[in-house]
Amino acid sequence: MPWFKRRVYIDWSLLLTIWIAVFAATVLRSFSGFGFALVAVPVLALFMPPVEVVVLSSAMAFTLSLLTVRSFSSVISLGEIKPLLLMSAAGTVLGVFILKLIPAELFQLCVGVAVLIACMGLMASGTPVSLHVRGLSWLAGLLSGLMNGALAIPGPPIIIYAMLTELDPIRSRALLMAFFLASSAFALIAYAVAGVIELQSVKYYLLSMPALVGGDWLGSRLFDRYGRSLYRKVALLALAALGVSITLRALL
Repeated sequence: MPWFKRRVYIDWSLLLTIWIAVFAATVLRSFSGFGFALVAVPVLALFMPPVEVVVLSSAMAFTLSLLTVRSFSSVISLGEIKPLLLMSAAGTVLGVFILKLIPAELFQLCVGVAVLIACMGLMASGTPVSLHVRGLSWLAGLLSGLMNGALAIPGPPIIIYAMLTELDPIRSRALLMAFFLASSAFALIAYAVAGVIELQSVKYYLLSMPALVGGDWLGSRLFDRYGRSLYRKVALLALAALGVSITLRALL
């Protein structure tokens, strides 16, 4: 049967759910520089197969990064994030092997608890101070890669790194956006090589573009207006939610 005759139906109730999830996730991502998967994946996983969820989420995150590339390319250079990307790629490979050594649930629980401890530390630290330690970017990239390969959750180490090293919300947001552009591209390449990208995912991806564009517009406007005063608070709350989500997923 020709590919264009397979699974071309549209579930309109599912499409509406995808629109709501994508819009909310995009608003958070465009404001904070991260958090798309934090909002979108748990919602979509209730209604779609896991493979379709991760493919759709990665494709949306990559497209969003391309739409906003001008907003961060002039703030963060490739040279600044090269160590992060190199170590993230190496860590991803190592993360795959971690799955063979220890139970995924145990590793996930340790990661979730570590994220919550780090988040509480950042919240209790009072006035933030820019921390620049030799090798910190390499460590953050490696840890992010390990989590990406083992759990498909690369965000927490990079988010913590950005909040420790960049006090300016504009630079912190730009660093995260640049990093996740590369991360989502790596993920899509891996899914394509693995042959798990189906027509169904492509269809809902294309139909969800209006929600993505609308969410990006609103999130960017909110950052322009409130980013200086609310960025750190919103980022910390989103990071805490991510830590709770990872921990609960391991326990349940």
